[in-house]
Amino acid sequence: MKTVFVTVGTTSFDELIESITSPETVQALTARGYERLVLQVGRGSLVPAADSCPHVTLEAYRFKDSIAEDIEQADLVISHAGAGSCLESLGAGKSLLVVVNDKLMNNHQLEMARQLHMDSHLLYCTCSTLSETLRAMDLSVLQPFFARTAQELCTFPR
Repeated sequence: MKTVFVTVGTTSFDELIESITSPETVQALTARGYERLVLQVGRGSLVPAADSCPHVTLEAYRFKDSIAEDIEQADLVISHAGAGSCLESLGAGKSLLVVVNDKLMNNHQLEMARQLHMDSHLLYCTCSTLSETLRAMDLSVLQPFFARTAQELCTFPR
């Protein structure tokens, strides 16, 4: 079953959970053949019910000791722009779509997502452009990510 795994890490990012479960976004996912949606919702106030998204199998949880198995089982990972979630997904060789929380002040996450996108390792968007990005995305353009040193990761061009 073709699976999308969505993670917000330890944060609260209800806007992403609302966006991914919207009828428009679910339609974009099913049009691409995705049948299963696994949501890690973190500290958010929204935990969608299993029957809230017609045409996909939906599972939602707050936290697990490790999300490695969910990442491994996913055909596509959609993540907040947290460094840990991004690097774990890329390190597992998964196609990654990062959804930047454009409501954050001094958004360093956008810098990281933009640089990794420029290096062709991931695609990124915001909640308002998620459905459109899913409809138009071409995952074949993504290049494998080879782990870099922490020093290299912390010196993105500004």
